[in-house]
Amino acid sequence: MRIADIDLGDKPLFLAPMEDVTDPSFRYVCKRFGADMVYTEFISSDGLIRDAAKSVAKLRTYDYERPVGIQLYGNEIEPMVEAARVAEAARPDLIDINFGCPVRKIAARGAGSGMMRDVPKMVEMTRRIVDAVRLPVTVKTRLGWDEDSKNIVEIAERLQDAGIAALTIHGRTRAQLYRGEADWTLIGEVKRNPRMHIPIIGNGDIDSAEKAAAAFERYGIDGIMIGRATYGRPWIFKEIRHFLKTGEQLKQPSVHERVELAKLHFAKSLEFKGDKVGVLEMRRHFSCYFKGLPDFKPTRLKLVTLNDPAEIVATLDYVAERWGDFDTSEIVPQPLSHDV
Repeated sequence: MRIADIDLGDKPLFLAPMEDVTDPSFRYVCKRFGADMVYTEFISSDGLIRDAAKSVAKLRTYDYERPVGIQLYGNEIEPMVEAARVAEAARPDLIDINFGCPVRKIAARGAGSGMMRDVPKMVEMTRRIVDAVRLPVTVKTRLGWDEDSKNIVEIAERLQDAGIAALTIHGRTRAQLYRGEADWTLIGEVKRNPRMHIPIIGNGDIDSAEKAAAAFERYGIDGIMIGRATYGRPWIFKEIRHFLKTGEQLKQPSVHERVELAKLHFAKSLEFKGDKVGVLEMRRHFSCYFKGLPDFKPTRLKLVTLNDPAEIVATLDYVAERWGDFDTSEIVPQPLSHDV
């Protein structure tokens, strides 16, 4: 599969952009486990053109994570065009437009999936951004606004005509948020549409190697984007790739292996964000890496309240010592409650 000149190989796996999750440290560990393409957290166009520190910081990418995309969202065309130019100057491999975020505060003002209520504006914004930058432009969106307006087949054609290089579709409407099961049938319909010639990437509820393999087989999509299932489980990319090649399941990482991964992730978080922010932003990951261990609550509370990096590392070492013999095949993955 190719996005413009970016060769992603056969059946590539994408890390979904997720607010407060896909920072450089998390992207680092996902790349280590085989994510073929990663994205920044989504960035507000308004914040970017106002030079807001938080938005500008999200532009930072690194050569080791290429190919990497910067994802933008906004509800007005001119600021989005300007933000795309700013993002291009940060030297990503592509720019992705978020037309999929269902969060009320985003969608209610017409950004994210809220743009699905004004398809002409969505298409015009996309066309203007494509014309404004030299990098490939891609889009992530949903099936439609609600059950009565699942218009993704039409939208896909119009976005392709506007010049996008690839399209990612989440298999829910905005009204569904993340409730119920993702419906991949319309994703497959977009892919089978003879008018479509750009890559189609499917997204929604892929939380196992078997589901990924079945999605490739059943719907013919070019790639799969994985969001919530990566949280606390970045090795899912390795699991899927192994299953696609061999038809066999990989053994789940041991507690010792999870501890070493958590320590690496933590070290990268401190490296990229400094001690204070690095500690705070790792707390959600610590909870998920070890979810399912018996009698873990007191240790979890330490990991999410300690502020001293050395004490946190010592606590992780204690986890390896205390639960080192636990059979991790008994742990049922608990996905994150949202992605964008």
